[in-house]
Amino acid sequence: MNLFIDNKSGCPIYEQIYTQIKAQIISGELKEDELLPSIRNLAKDLRISVITTKRAYDELEKDGFIYTVAAKGCFVAAKNVEMLREENLKKIEDHITQIMHLAATCNLSKSDIIEMINCAAEE
Repeated sequence: MNLFIDNKSGCPIYEQIYTQIKAQIISGELKEDELLPSIRNLAKDLRISVITTKRAYDELEKDGFIYTVAAKGCFVAAKNVEMLREENLKKIEDHITQIMHLAATCNLSKSDIIEMINCAAEE
């Protein structure tokens, strides 16, 4: 598992860990039931606080991306298809919002945007 912490980022370190592990799970880079590094080992490797790592793992578990087995560690949870679908729908909605803002700056109408989408779908 490769993680990169950007200390210059305005994003909290636990959130950087959360986001990167989540992305690796969604992409399939981390497989179902794969053992994750222990909280202590990850903290040591990243040279950060154990509390920070624990918070990232707690958030991942709360959101259903990992599960914990007592005395064994944290593992990648089975992909929840509905959760992944919701994630992708949220991304699409965000992109549509960006499209609408850009379209407004170019004086494009809703029908112009629909036409562009139809053209892209034909390709």
